[in-house]
Amino acid sequence: MSTLTSIISRLRMRHLRLLIALHEHGTVQKAAESVALTQPGATKALNEIEAMLGVQLFQRTHKGLETTDMGLCAVRYARLINTDLAHFHEELESMQQGRGGRLAVGLIMGAVPLISAALSRIRSLQPAISIEVVEDTSARLLNLLDRGRLDAAICRSRVNQRPHLYTSLDIHEEELAVICHPDNPLTRHSALTLADLSDTSWIVYPANMPMRLLLEREFHEAKIPFPLYPIETASAFTSISMLGHDRESVALMSVDASKPFVDAGMVYRLPIQLHSRSEPYELVTRKGASLSPATQLFMREVALVGNLHADVEAYIESL
Repeated sequence: MSTLTSIISRLRMRHLRLLIALHEHGTVQKAAESVALTQPGATKALNEIEAMLGVQLFQRTHKGLETTDMGLCAVRYARLINTDLAHFHEELESMQQGRGGRLAVGLIMGAVPLISAALSRIRSLQPAISIEVVEDTSARLLNLLDRGRLDAAICRSRVNQRPHLYTSLDIHEEELAVICHPDNPLTRHSALTLADLSDTSWIVYPANMPMRLLLEREFHEAKIPFPLYPIETASAFTSISMLGHDRESVALMSVDASKPFVDAGMVYRLPIQLHSRSEPYELVTRKGASLSPATQLFMREVALVGNLHADVEAYIESL
């Protein structure tokens, strides 16, 4: 395979567009037509790409072209590059016309209420900003941040084995709640302990996630075995939906994330006191990354909603 420097110097956008078209159409002729090339020109370009990369991207069969595993990888990155260029053009054009550009942010479930308020303010201040919001686990959000897919994330950088790669600012400590269906028999109690829930079916966060580890610690300190056969999910929607169908189970969720559902009467917060609090979630950016005006606006609005204005100004100045 060629070196990265060689690939960068030789790879052209027409190559990437052709890869996508070949995968989508399955024949050289149809792919060539879709990217305004002749069939011989498309064949030549494909040969150039495969020679450059040193791998076979498409298998020639009597039915047409079948994308190989290497080809699927190449097509996936061709699409990413194509999308990035479209976003680049969109943001550049927007800024030239005096509008706000583009913003891509990630957040963990517990931060949704806080960030929703910040994004709502941004929408009123700069309605022309194009905003993408990705909700996921901290580990996955940091991966997207590493790859440049996100401008900033609200998550926990400590879950990464290399937290020094990020610059972060603590935003908010999460308080945890145990919730259930409003008709769950446990709602009749005025006070509960973990021991009262030891035989209950649980919906919990996946293994090794901070809030799962916290719950495991609570059970350990109470000298109670952790519940057997829990359902594991990091999705608030999945947890709420399952509780809607299961009146016997309970789920662990942050107080902030569960509050809208509690207020709407969809779930009930049980009167149980958990002694541990999860680590604060943070406003995280890649160390050394330049911040666009839209990203800086997002950070300032998050700080305003979270009463961190002075801290975030110093944070931005330090980057």
